[in-house]
Amino acid sequence: MSGNRDGATTPGADWDALAASFDDEPDHGLRDADVRRAWAARLASWLPGRPGDVLDLGCGTGSLSLLAAEQGHRVTGVDLSPAMVELARTKLASRDAVFLAGDAAAPPVGEQRFDAVLVRHVLWTLPDPGRALRHWRQLLRPGGRLVLVEGVWGSVAPVGIPADRLTALLDPLAGRTRVERLSDDPSLWGREVTDERYAVVSTYG
Repeated sequence: MSGNRDGATTPGADWDALAASFDDEPDHGLRDADVRRAWAARLASWLPGRPGDVLDLGCGTGSLSLLAAEQGHRVTGVDLSPAMVELARTKLASRDAVFLAGDAAAPPVGEQRFDAVLVRHVLWTLPDPGRALRHWRQLLRPGGRLVLVEGVWGSVAPVGIPADRLTALLDPLAGRTRVERLSDDPSLWGREVTDERYAVVSTYG
């Protein structure tokens, strides 16, 4: 899930306690029409063009899940926080969406396979990101894609995962990978940002 004011998730945070105010950040709740429009446009370019099954890992309150559902996709969201999951269920109550409490690194989806796995600001917090990527790759159908939104936040003690490290972790999975810089688009964040923010889309034929 996305996290603090600088965009990063805080490992060990009490997300159940923070759930009620989580959507106050512009890129979390997507309440501002311009921010919402910006994310919807990016998501449409990252996800498959035709309706499919999307797994949103670290889904938080389901804001990106809702955009995906509005674009015709069937969404399964997973978050470690039961309170976040309940908010997501409420937000998408009338949509073709299912939300589960569970670990993003090992989502409780059984044998289900997906056309896209969407993960925002979660990978860098995991103890073994390479292992998580390998597992997520196995959850994809042929032609599926990983959509990973990550970054490096903070100037004094930076946290996150640089784009070159993430693409290096993806190299052994033999997908077609592209990197899209997001730092220079303030409409995504509701403000100007100076840190490294990017999306990686890796497709597996």
